[in-house]
Amino acid sequence: MSKTLQNNGSTTYVVEQCPSEISQSPASLNAGPMPRLHHHPNGKIVGSGIQIEQSGSVHELQDLDTNQSLPSPTTAAETPLQRWNSSPIIMYRTFATFWGMFIMGMNDATYGAIIPYLETYYNLSYTIVSLIFLSPLVGYNASALLNNLIHMRLGQRGVAFLCPAFHITAYIIISQHPPYPALVIAFMIAGFGNGLEDAAWNAWIGAMENANEVLGFLHAWYGLGATIAPLIATTMMTKAGLPWYTWYYCMIGAAAIEMITSLTAFWGASGKVFRDEHPRTSDQTGNRMKEVLFHKPSARVTWLAALFLFGYVGIEVGLGGWIVTFMIRVRHGGAFASGMTETGFWLGITMGRLVLGFVTPRIGEKRSVAIYLPLAMALELILWFVPNFAVSAVAVALQGFFLGPMFPAAVIACTRLLPKHLHVSSIGFAAAFGGSGGALWPFITGVIAQKKGVQVLQPIILALLACIWVLWLGLPRMGKKRD
Repeated sequence: MSKTLQNNGSTTYVVEQCPSEISQSPASLNAGPMPRLHHHPNGKIVGSGIQIEQSGSVHELQDLDTNQSLPSPTTAAETPLQRWNSSPIIMYRTFATFWGMFIMGMNDATYGAIIPYLETYYNLSYTIVSLIFLSPLVGYNASALLNNLIHMRLGQRGVAFLCPAFHITAYIIISQHPPYPALVIAFMIAGFGNGLEDAAWNAWIGAMENANEVLGFLHAWYGLGATIAPLIATTMMTKAGLPWYTWYYCMIGAAAIEMITSLTAFWGASGKVFRDEHPRTSDQTGNRMKEVLFHKPSARVTWLAALFLFGYVGIEVGLGGWIVTFMIRVRHGGAFASGMTETGFWLGITMGRLVLGFVTPRIGEKRSVAIYLPLAMALELILWFVPNFAVSAVAVALQGFFLGPMFPAAVIACTRLLPKHLHVSSIGFAAAFGGSGGALWPFITGVIAQKKGVQVLQPIILALLACIWVLWLGLPRMGKKRD
């Protein structure tokens, strides 16, 4: 069947479709062959009763993300989940994401190691020095808003370039030990790179086969970076007597490697490739971010995951950021020994993600996290009420072990409970919102510590652990991944 409309000499497209290919069933529409498209002089796509206004060229039509503007079928053909080792390029991309998370871990864990030295170098109070925790809030919120747009326009290639570029820029500024306000701005820039990278690689790995195990390794690399950074930075400052900012020359080199590995790995992952691989499979239209935030049932999952990560990342960065100061001021430890407790905490997180990443899927994500969090709360009580340096160091390391699987579990929840085309938007928002918690809660801790002392860290952490436990229990029951 064909039909042509004339419209004052502009371009017309004619769609022909045989009657046998037309069905009233959405399923048969999905299964049937694609209609034939012809090019004529006019400005519409017309055929089989369909009229779609077209204002651009043929190339713009091909590049348009129709999923953003047109209704789509509510079902999608099942496709096998991607394996991390299915091809050499996928393996290389997987290892490139591991290195990116390694840089993120180094970035976040460095705060705790340098805080005592920033206080002295800039003559700062707890409240003012806590601004380095608050500064990434701006970057994470910006990445939450722009994450889906960057994926749709630039694909993973854009992420692979922008994240290392922001890291390198921030570390160059910090290495020059500028006035403190400029230092805060540099941490904002690093925060944007972290937020964007966090969302992109978690969404990609989380949609793979055996996602629990692979996410465990992904976040173990974050934990490994967070373990190594304070160890090396503390050694440079306490043993070698180097200024705090010399550590950031190491960070510049690591971020330069990140630029090379990420960009070469994801060079072929353009925006068009991303749009083709993530067609919309719901009956919603318009921006995908609106769908995950304001339309049930996806909004419930997204907001619960976001609030869960808001509390969890606050716990992770709060403990990692303030534990050195706590051990020096409250447990009266030496500078080097206290710095090593932060290393122990991040090492615990790394081992938890590696070991419990294989245990969690066998018990079930929902049940596992519901068990891990009360154990972490019990260890937090020991850290709070037993005034012994060695006991506190062991307690915080074990606490890190049971906290390790939290972030991967939240990502798995989103991939299990939401269709694939919403993964990047939902995980991106949740990860960025979580990053905001990692900025806000350590800052609040610093403000309260200014008046009450750094011992307020422990009741704040305990309250946050209880809150995220309740939020986790509010998630729907998890089944298999949704296509």
